[in-house]
Amino acid sequence: MRGLSLRILALSVGLVLATTLAAGLATVQLARGAAASEQRSELVAQASLITIQSARLATPRFLRRIGTGLDGSVLVVVDADGAVSTSTAPGRKQLIAAVTGAGREAATSRGRVSTTVDLRGRTQLVEARPIQDGGAIVLSRPQSALSRTTRDLVGRILLVLLVALAVAAVAAVWLSRRLARPLRATARAAQRLAHGERGVAVPEDGPGEVGDVAQALRALDTALAQSEGRQREFLLSVSHELRTPLTALRGYGEALADGLVPPGSTQEVGRTLVRETERVERFTADLLELARLEADDFSIEPAAVDLGGVAEEALVAWRARADAEGVELRTEGFERPVLARADPRRTRQVLDGLVENALRATPAGGEVVLVAVRGQDASGIAVEDSGPGLSDEDLADAFTRGLLRERYRETRAVGTGLGLSIATRLAARMGGRVRAEHARERSGARFVLELPEAVADPR
Repeated sequence: MRGLSLRILALSVGLVLATTLAAGLATVQLARGAAASEQRSELVAQASLITIQSARLATPRFLRRIGTGLDGSVLVVVDADGAVSTSTAPGRKQLIAAVTGAGREAATSRGRVSTTVDLRGRTQLVEARPIQDGGAIVLSRPQSALSRTTRDLVGRILLVLLVALAVAAVAAVWLSRRLARPLRATARAAQRLAHGERGVAVPEDGPGEVGDVAQALRALDTALAQSEGRQREFLLSVSHELRTPLTALRGYGEALADGLVPPGSTQEVGRTLVRETERVERFTADLLELARLEADDFSIEPAAVDLGGVAEEALVAWRARADAEGVELRTEGFERPVLARADPRRTRQVLDGLVENALRATPAGGEVVLVAVRGQDASGIAVEDSGPGLSDEDLADAFTRGLLRERYRETRAVGTGLGLSIATRLAARMGGRVRAEHARERSGARFVLELPEAVADPR
C-alpha cells in the first residue's frame, strides 16, 4: 500500500505541477501580448500627438526637445524632398535607415503605417504618419518583453500559482494517506483471513469504494465462518456415522477372535457384519460420489429418455425392500411416455436416492408413489411419501447438506445427509433440478426431479 500512496502523491503533484506550468506559460504569453498592445497604443498616441504639431518638427531644437520626452522613442521626420531629420544621434544609422522606409511609405501612400522592424535581434515598433507639407513623421521605440506594470502582475500571478502548487501538494499528501490507510488496514484483514482467522475486524472508515471493499470482506468473513462451521458439522456427522458400524464390526470381530461367539450364533453374527459393512460401503460411495461431482471430469451422457421406463426399473429394484418394511411402492401417471433429455444412468441414480429417502421416512402401512410430471418445457418424476413430512422451514433447508439429519436424528429415521445433496447436484449437471414440496394427495413430503424435455423419441 505504500507504493499506492506514493503513486497517488506523485500523480496528484504531477498533475498540479503540469497545470501550474501550463497556467504560468499561458499567463506569460498573455502578459507579453498585453504588453505589446500597451506599448503599441502608447506609440500610436505619441505619433498622433506629434502629427498635430508637425509644422514645427523640422527644427533641430524641437526634435531634441521632443526626443528627450519620448521615453526612449526615436522621432524621424521625412520632408517632401526626402530629407531626413531625427531626434536620435546620427550614429544610429541602421535604426534611422530602417524607420525611414516606413516614413517614405506613409508619405507616398498618404496613409498610416504601423509595422515592426528587427534590429540585431531586437524588435522595434514603428508608427509612421503623413504630414501636411507632403512629408511624414516616424516614431519608433524598442518593444520590451514586459512593461513594469505587467511584470508586477505576472509576478503576482506566478506567486499565486506557486502557493496553489504548495497547497495542492499538501492536499495530495493528505489524500494519499486518507486513501491508503483504510486500504492497508483492509489488506491486513484479508491476509489474516487468508491465514485462517475468522471474525477479523475490518475498518469501516474510508471513501465509498474502500468502504464497499471492506463490506465485501466482512461478508466474505461471515460466509467463510458459516461454510467452515457446516464443514465441521458435516465431518462430525461423518465420523459419527462411520463410528457406529465400525464399532459393531470391531466388537463382533473381537468376539470371534476370542471365541466368545457360540457356534449357533455364527450365522447371525455374519449377517450383522455384512449389514454393517454394507453401511460403511454405502456411506463411502456417497462420499466418493460427492467428490466426483466437484471434479471437472465428471461425465454426463445425455440422450432421449423415457422416464416411465426409469421409474419402472426403480420400482422393481426397490420393491423387495418396500415389502420387507411394509410400505406400498407404486407408480402413477406413466400411461403415456414421459420424455426427457438426460443421462439414463444418472437419472436412475437420482431416482434411487429419492426413493431410498422416501422409504426411510415412511412407516409401515404407508406408501411411496412415483408420479409422472409433465410441464411446458420440462418433464420429471415426483417421489411422494406418506411419512411425517417436512415443515416450511425444512423445505427451505432440505438441500443443505446434513442439516435435516442434525435436526431430526433424535426423533425419526434419517440417513447420512448426503443423498439429497448428491441428487440435486446430479440433476443440475443434467440441466435439471430437484425441488422439495409438501405431498399433494397425502400427508408427507414430495421431491420432484425435473429434467429438460426431449425433442426426439427415446432410443
